[in-house]
Amino acid sequence: MTDKTYSSRPAVKDDYTQDPRRNVEFSHAPRNYGRWIAWIVVLLIAADVLWAVSHNPNFEWHVVAQWFTEGSVIKGLGVTLGLTVVSMVLGVFIGLMLAIARLSDSMLLRRLAGLYIWFFRGTPLLVQLLFWYNMSTLFPRVVIGIPFGPEYMSWNTNDLITPLTAAIAGLALNEAAYMAEIIRAGLLSVDNGQAETAQAFGMSRGRALRRIIIPQAMRSIIPPTGNQLISMIKATSLVSVIAMGDLLYSVQTIYNRTFEVVPMLMVAVIWYLFITSLLNLGQSAIERYYSRGTRRTLPNAKRRQSNAEEKTAPIINSPGLARKEDL
Repeated sequence: MTDKTYSSRPAVKDDYTQDPRRNVEFSHAPRNYGRWIAWIVVLLIAADVLWAVSHNPNFEWHVVAQWFTEGSVIKGLGVTLGLTVVSMVLGVFIGLMLAIARLSDSMLLRRLAGLYIWFFRGTPLLVQLLFWYNMSTLFPRVVIGIPFGPEYMSWNTNDLITPLTAAIAGLALNEAAYMAEIIRAGLLSVDNGQAETAQAFGMSRGRALRRIIIPQAMRSIIPPTGNQLISMIKATSLVSVIAMGDLLYSVQTIYNRTFEVVPMLMVAVIWYLFITSLLNLGQSAIERYYSRGTRRTLPNAKRRQSNAEEKTAPIINSPGLARKEDL
């Protein structure tokens, strides 16, 4: 005989379809009431700040509207944008050359590029601009010739170093030091096997760099480069100390005459925010372009479609049940 253990509790058949708490059809994520409360608090604080700023008479918003599109302000804005574009293009080009030099096999190139980056990253941008603007006090003439030998050409330094050239030189050379490290980090992020494969196919090192390495490195280079571009927009305001007529200098000229300091500064603030917002949108679009095929998350439409298919798919994979494909 075998011993049997009988339970005093009656056997209850699980019915998942009758109890909504146990039916997966009615399942949902738990409601996060704390997150809702945080949203409400933040929105209330933001509304209070906006109300206080918009109804504060000390901002003199009518003066802001009056000078926002004034001719001298728009001209200064154009100078700011021009300085940003020229300095950024030169900075990226010089930075690319420095990054390649830092990764080269030549110790001389590595040392020279490292010395350049050390100097321009280690000194403030404002000091560099002032040195470029006052270059004539150090070198009254610019000479081209053989060291310790004859001179072929020479110019007066004041004729060459104008406020515009001083601003472009200071901004571009300073930016090149930062872009060199950004580009070098992007190139190092590409697997070494890519370069080895390109060389196995007979590509030269320069062609492999242009066709294989740099396009793959752009995914790591674009985000910090976008940040540097936005920083460059704001860094152009420093050229006002060398009498360069950028946006901030134009605004300062107006409030020195009208004594409306706060409204004119708000004009500059709004223009800077508008430009950086447009640059953020452009940076996001470029990042999406270079990150194709590497995203780990599905788009919202595909995610909703896959979830819907999972919910509507019949459960036919159980043992003993025929599948539609087998029929």
